[in-house]
Amino acid sequence: MSRVLVTGGAGFLGSHVTALLAEHPSVEVVVSGDLRDSAVPGVVSERVDVTDAAGIAPVLRRHRIDTVVHLAAIVNPGRDVALEYRVDVDGSRNVLDACLDAGVRRLVVSSSGAAYGYHADNPEWLDEGDPVRGNDEFPYSRHKRIVEEMLAGARAEHPELEQVIFRIGTILGPTVRNQITALWDGRRLLRVAGSDSPFVFVWVDDVAGAMVRAATDGPAGVFNVAGDGRMTVPEIAARLGKRMLSVPAWVLGAALAVGHALRLTEHGPEKVRFLRHRPVLANRRLKQEFGYTPARSSREAFEEYLRTHPGVAR
Repeated sequence: MSRVLVTGGAGFLGSHVTALLAEHPSVEVVVSGDLRDSAVPGVVSERVDVTDAAGIAPVLRRHRIDTVVHLAAIVNPGRDVALEYRVDVDGSRNVLDACLDAGVRRLVVSSSGAAYGYHADNPEWLDEGDPVRGNDEFPYSRHKRIVEEMLAGARAEHPELEQVIFRIGTILGPTVRNQITALWDGRRLLRVAGSDSPFVFVWVDDVAGAMVRAATDGPAGVFNVAGDGRMTVPEIAARLGKRMLSVPAWVLGAALAVGHALRLTEHGPEKVRFLRHRPVLANRRLKQEFGYTPARSSREAFEEYLRTHPGVAR
C-alpha cells in the first residue's frame, strides 16, 4: 500500500492525478501538497510551498509518505522568470532533498519535451536517449534541463530513491488555455515558412493515468509521454478550417524584435525557434518499457480539445 504526496495536487493536472490515486486499490493515503485546498474527496490537504526548503520533509514524515509525485510548477511561464526559477528549479531541489531526508522510496517528476530544446538538428522523433540540451533563451526549457541534470546526479549518488521522469508533450484538456492553444484562436494560423512545426499532443487523463502507474506499480526510468503520431501546422489549420499566414523566419524575427522593443508584445525574436523547431516525442518506451499506452493519439486528443472548446474550429 502506497502513501503518496502530490505537490501541486490542487492544480489542473494535480487534481486529475489525486482523484485517480484516491480510487486506486493499492494506495492507502493521498496528500495534496499545495498552497490551495484540494477539492477531491478522500484527499488530505496540506499547505506545501516548494520554495520553502524546510517545510516539505516534516509533511512527508507526518504522513509517512513513501512516494512523491512532483507536479508543482508555474502554470503560464514567461512572465516572471525569477519566480519561475524559484518554483521550478529551487522547488525541485527542495523536493528532492526532502525526499532523501525523509526516506521516500520513489519520486515521480513531471518534466517536459522542452527539456530536449528547440534545435534545428533535433532528430525527427526524439527518443529518451537523445541529449537534454534545453535552450538558454527559453527560461522554461532551460529550467527543465537544469532540473533533469539535478535528478540525473541524484540517481547516481542516491540509487535508493527510485525516480520516474516524464518528459511530457503538449497537454490538452477541457480547461486548457495557454500559449500553444492561443495559436489556434485567431482567424489565421501563423506558420514559419518552410517548416511544418509538428506538435505531439496528449490528453490530460492519459498523463494522469501514467502518473498513477508511476506512483504505484510502474518501473523506474525516464519516459516521453505523448499520444501516438503528430500534427503539423498545415494539418491543424485544415482541421480548424482556417487559413495560414506563412512568414519567412527572418521577417518574423525582425517583426518580433521591433514589437518587443516597443513593448507591443512579450515575445522576442527567439520565439521563431520555438515555433520552427518543435521537439517531437517518440512514445515507444512509454508503451513497451513502462507498460502504458495513452488512450488517445495526438490527433484524437486534438479532436477532444475541439469538442470541449466549441468555437475554436470554424
